[in-house]
Amino acid sequence: MANDTSDIRSTLNDLIETCKDGEEGFRTAATKLKDSSIRTQFDQYANERARFASELQSQVAQIGGEPATSGSTSAALHRGWIGLKSALTGESDHAILAEAERGEDVAVKNYRDALSKDLPSDIRSTIETQYRSVQQAHNTVRSLRDAAQSASNATSGSTSSNMSGTTRTY
Repeated sequence: MANDTSDIRSTLNDLIETCKDGEEGFRTAATKLKDSSIRTQFDQYANERARFASELQSQVAQIGGEPATSGSTSAALHRGWIGLKSALTGESDHAILAEAERGEDVAVKNYRDALSKDLPSDIRSTIETQYRSVQQAHNTVRSLRDAAQSASNATSGSTSSNMSGTTRTY
């Protein structure tokens, strides 16, 4: 079992910031996506991240700590969603989904880092359950991004030459 409560609090607070960053990122993306079904899904992910943050905040309080209440300000935790805000100006669903996936890459990494630590079993169980959902969201966002790219290629009628010199339409 972890022997330093301050390390446990720090790990949980890092995940709270990650969840808050994800919540903000998904909400921001949802307002800009053209596809209403993806908007709905992103709103659900934002609500899920808010719930995750709340669960983690309760655990920090239970071990006598002060839980984080907002997202991170450090570049390492915020990196994925900052790019999203830039991509939103292009209004392309593919660009928004690509940036959302980058944000999810950060979330997956942060959860993996937390799970690599020696944590009490009840806290580990909560983090593992959340990690599975974060991983699933990441995979879904990646699939949506790939589908948006394929749709964009199909509708744009872009052409490319292959090795034999013939032109193909994608």
